[in-house]
Amino acid sequence: MMQDKAVFGIPEGKFAPENRKHQGIPGIEILPDGRIFICYYCNSEPWEGPDSYLVVAVSGDGGRSWREIGVFAPPRSGLRIYDAVLWRSPDGILRIFWAQCSSAKAWDVFDGRAGVWTSECTDAEADRPVWSGPRRIADGIMLNKPTVLRNGSWALPVALWSIYPEKMLPELAGLYRSNLLLTDDGGKTFRLVPGPEVPDRTFDEHVIVERNDGSLWVLVRTRYGIGQSFSHDGGQNWSAGTDSGLGGPNSRFALRRLRSGRLCLINHRTEHRLPGGAAGQKREKLAVWLSDDDGVSWYGNLLLNPELNVSYPDLAEGEDGYIYAVYDHGRTEHGQVFMARFTERDIAAGEFIVPGSSGAILAASFGR
Repeated sequence: MMQDKAVFGIPEGKFAPENRKHQGIPGIEILPDGRIFICYYCNSEPWEGPDSYLVVAVSGDGGRSWREIGVFAPPRSGLRIYDAVLWRSPDGILRIFWAQCSSAKAWDVFDGRAGVWTSECTDAEADRPVWSGPRRIADGIMLNKPTVLRNGSWALPVALWSIYPEKMLPELAGLYRSNLLLTDDGGKTFRLVPGPEVPDRTFDEHVIVERNDGSLWVLVRTRYGIGQSFSHDGGQNWSAGTDSGLGGPNSRFALRRLRSGRLCLINHRTEHRLPGGAAGQKREKLAVWLSDDDGVSWYGNLLLNPELNVSYPDLAEGEDGYIYAVYDHGRTEHGQVFMARFTERDIAAGEFIVPGSSGAILAASFGR
């Protein structure tokens, strides 16, 4: 089991933006004072694979300007750091989670086990925030935010990918699925609850929703868009995986419950479902929807960005009434990370009607 701890440093030298050829897969979180933190992972080569590292940046002026404040880098060659997410937990601590695995060549993205690591920032308001030493909490990969359940537990969406059967390890048999990693003590200890077996899933990238009736709804990235499964007993048993009908081009989506109680979904517009799945559909037309009825129906369809190669959204809700989202564009061509800012009124109207709302605020780019 890999225990190599990431090294935290500053984004200069080989980690400087001008030396990057791959950048994207962002996450976002907002502090009560309005400071915006984002993360994304990068590489000095134009691929996902060996030596990928994680960057953290911050904005104190609503996204008009950004400052990269730190890098989590592999401690040795042959490792990669990837698929990260920021989350401010109920205890007020800003946390970052990322995946780490061995990687020997370009596009070598999973070693059969990987590992979820985390670090805490207890002085996030400082000019140079300090992060705790990395801690490995589970096998697998986690890309989306935890869900706080009504009983106070935190449910982390941790997956072991089944897309590479040749890399499956016998000791992890039965766990290559969209799992839940639960903590009842604020992240001190964790226990794994095996998740659903959703057919045709790819890189999982799942989201956990607790519905108003107390059931768990897990949504998973699949070849045809987004699959789903339900549990009415806290994850002990799961319904057969089915198509959620939400569409999408086999890519990451974002879904969170807002303070209003509504669900907010960011996904790609699927104008025409293709027979047999999402083959041929493109990562374009990133849009936002709302649901008032726990995902039974959706409305809004607010277009954030119509371009090709926009993907991998994450979202957070600010104290100012805005919803903040990040997504990437052209990871190897441009390395752009965009932030969007909008409200529930904008989503419901299907257009930006609230002053200050925008679909594309540039947060990072390596300028190629």
